[in-house]
Amino acid sequence: MSLSSFAHWLERREWAMDFAASPHAYPIVLATHLSCTALFGGLILMTNFRLLGWALTDYAVPELVQKLRVWKTAGFVIMAGCGLLLAGSEAGKYHTNSYFWVKMSLLALVGLHALVFRRSVYRSVAASGDSAVTFPQAKVAAILSLLLWTGVLCAGRLIGYHVLD
Repeated sequence: MSLSSFAHWLERREWAMDFAASPHAYPIVLATHLSCTALFGGLILMTNFRLLGWALTDYAVPELVQKLRVWKTAGFVIMAGCGLLLAGSEAGKYHTNSYFWVKMSLLALVGLHALVFRRSVYRSVAASGDSAVTFPQAKVAAILSLLLWTGVLCAGRLIGYHVLD
């Protein structure tokens, strides 16, 4: 089955058609997706700013990460769930949208970054007792995270402006 066939099959599911046609469900889920993106993104931003030494310097990095973890997780799960609903209900449009694929590619890189980041930075900083300033890889990881998430947000915003040829 080709990507195009799968996308059209997916958006023709009863749940997807009902969801896309609803005058209330789609806008509510979209607003929830954007709100949780702001929540999750804001917490990522603050964590990165802490790693760079730009904010929340009264908190040790491991302490801050621990305090924000449940909120980051909740924001991410709701954001991703809503995103899947939104993308699934309009899969036929999205499979040809270059901005959608840029966003998905950047999200894959964010996931890879998170795996590496957690292992190499959080553990190193935690083991050191918090000297994030002495870990140049923490600053590199934070800057890379900021760049990737900025790209995700920009690509996500541009999805609605994609014009089919």
